[in-house]
Amino acid sequence: MINSAIMLRVVIIKPSKYGVSGNVDRFRRGFMPNSTVPFIRSMTPGSVEDVAIQTYAIDEYVQTDLDYLNLLRNPDQPTLLALVGVQSHQFQRALDLSAFARANGVRHCVIGGPHPMTCDTSMLQNRGVSFALAEAEMIWPQIIRDAIHGDLQPMYGRDRRWAQELQSPVLIPPSKRDLRRYIVPMLGIYPARGCPFTCNFCSVIKIAGRQIRSQSIATTIESLRNARTAGVRLVMFTSDNFNKYAEAKELLEQMIAERIHIPFFVQCDTQIAKQEEFVQLMGRAGWFEMVVGVESFSRKTLLAAHKTQNHPSTYSDIVKLCQKYGIVSHFSNIIGFPDDTAPSIREHVEVLRELDPNVASFYILCPIPGTEQYDDFLATRYITEMNLDRFDGTAPTWRHPNLSADELEDLLFSCYRRFYSAGHIVAKAIKHPRRNFVDWLLPYVGHPLFSRFAAAKRMHPMSGGISRVRVDSSSDYRELRKKQFGFEQIPLPNSLELSQADVELNRRVKIAL
Repeated sequence: MINSAIMLRVVIIKPSKYGVSGNVDRFRRGFMPNSTVPFIRSMTPGSVEDVAIQTYAIDEYVQTDLDYLNLLRNPDQPTLLALVGVQSHQFQRALDLSAFARANGVRHCVIGGPHPMTCDTSMLQNRGVSFALAEAEMIWPQIIRDAIHGDLQPMYGRDRRWAQELQSPVLIPPSKRDLRRYIVPMLGIYPARGCPFTCNFCSVIKIAGRQIRSQSIATTIESLRNARTAGVRLVMFTSDNFNKYAEAKELLEQMIAERIHIPFFVQCDTQIAKQEEFVQLMGRAGWFEMVVGVESFSRKTLLAAHKTQNHPSTYSDIVKLCQKYGIVSHFSNIIGFPDDTAPSIREHVEVLRELDPNVASFYILCPIPGTEQYDDFLATRYITEMNLDRFDGTAPTWRHPNLSADELEDLLFSCYRRFYSAGHIVAKAIKHPRRNFVDWLLPYVGHPLFSRFAAAKRMHPMSGGISRVRVDSSSDYRELRKKQFGFEQIPLPNSLELSQADVELNRRVKIAL
């Protein structure tokens, strides 16, 4: 056990990803706040069993130097490295940071997040790095205790992925210095988790389950109070289908009563088109932007992807509701479904332009490891990309029946250029003449202009932020990775099966329409 006079250092890192060139993607100003880093930071106590804990929290996407690696280099005190929120396209980076830490004397390393929760990591286990297969509330306290008492277990949470009820912490907001790393000071908060639907390309139901579980409203409100005091100017509610969250109405009413007055954005499913009263309430509470995964205008395509809840005939109603209550409408689209062709994708953009949402984002269909679609594509040998770093929806990864990889990439950037035409930008800026930076300049001028610029440079506009910085790359860690894990490039994984307890929790789902 660690001597009580010695402090345990806990280093929490959200790893970035390796770009196409192999460089680590970093940005001087981030677009999206990482929700997991402050969440785990807030779960970490100041001491455990009389051992003081000193915590450091780093989001690599907006950390533009390598000073934090000094925390992992020949540490002068026991250190626990936690790589958190790791998705498949960030997994190799997480392994490399673990290998670096182990080579420099850090004894305790653990990797958690969507990839280890949903994908088989057995080929990498028992090599000095642990894997977290469950939600943090279920396993993080035990990981800290094990780090204090000696060694970590090879894996945590194998028997159950999700808790039936959430016991979430009140968030400690990032420092003012860290908040300045984003375009506006922003924070992500998890009011609820889970999605009741069964889209075959989506990993949410494998990460958070189909049962919608929520933290207490008191916890969310207190986190919002802390955010306001810290100078946060924009909140992202990191909950899929916020309109399916049973306590959402009560939360919004309390936000209004508390006069929180922080603009926030959330994701809703397309059934929000039938919930005008709810939309009105959200507008009163400070709803800034609604992100909706419309994906496709083809009902046939949507049914094939098991996204049965989407009815393209209702998409225009969503735009009108947002316009009525002063909310930015953001439609997220996927191109490259198996039935797509170049003409059908161009037609999709034209229909989208006619609907005229304020903001649109586009992604190439990607078989995310751990999903039903990934398993199907792997079994049928459709997947052509062997590098996990590419599995983020911004690059072709599988053999499309109608489109080459080059055509898909060309169409992706063409969608952005076509939607964000000069006429679109000017018309939106004139139509929505607000003075507030968040309410006007960001969605109606800044985002469209940057999207056009990024598309012209053949960079995905939603890749992380603006002003890319490159300070290290995959090649810097290749030998360490091979020595620690035995691979120069990590093979594509198989998916993990759900435990019986998790299957049973999913069975209880009732979808409220």
